[in-house]
Amino acid sequence: MTAPPTGRDAAAPPKALLLSGVGRYADPWHPFAETSVALAGLLREAGFDVEIPADVDSALEELAGTVDTHLPDLLVVNVGLPRDGRPSPGTPAAAGLVRWLGSGRPMLVNHSSSTSFVDCPEWEGGLGGRWVRGTSMHPDYGPATVRIRPGSGPLVAGMQDFTLPDERYTWLRTAPGITVHATHTHEGTEHPLVWSLLRQASDGHPAGRTFYDALGHDAASYDSPEHRELLRRAVSWLTC
Repeated sequence: MTAPPTGRDAAAPPKALLLSGVGRYADPWHPFAETSVALAGLLREAGFDVEIPADVDSALEELAGTVDTHLPDLLVVNVGLPRDGRPSPGTPAAAGLVRWLGSGRPMLVNHSSSTSFVDCPEWEGGLGGRWVRGTSMHPDYGPATVRIRPGSGPLVAGMQDFTLPDERYTWLRTAPGITVHATHTHEGTEHPLVWSLLRQASDGHPAGRTFYDALGHDAASYDSPEHRELLRRAVSWLTC
């Protein structure tokens, strides 16, 4: 796990900021409260002090003005597409999101978060892909077979294919720089479900790590021991 930033107590646990689908980032289809509790539990097992703010936009806006030594060690995003017609996330909050993406700090992104922040082009670049309205879809919720790509690196070394109750995101738009670790098959085509990305700054230098997990529709997904193991490995990779 990464050492705490300069100026922070080395004995203090690392901090994770978990943006959950509350307020305008909630929707009628995703039980964000229960999935964020499951994610927070995994993070606490990994030794993190987890904060779940009451307002996503305010938390992002705060990131824009926080000095480096007080930024969290990990940003976790578990939100939906704002459905109130206002920009997502809006100018002050966008500054915080863009700052994080260029900060060199890691980011764990979950499920429907790939649908969000549609007016922030840096989001797609920092995520390594996104859900495209009118193109992306998912079959009905149900048993989902997840196929591990064993050649995709040590992050999934020794893991086997598994099945869990979930949604299978399909026809996502992805960037060529991602490393796909798990897929599913729909109508004869293989679709990425889980990937990692080494973000790059505009000058070509490394700008942090991203891990995207398209699984996690509800708490049942996080009851899967294989899914939990995959996320434990992701957190370790993000913070190593």
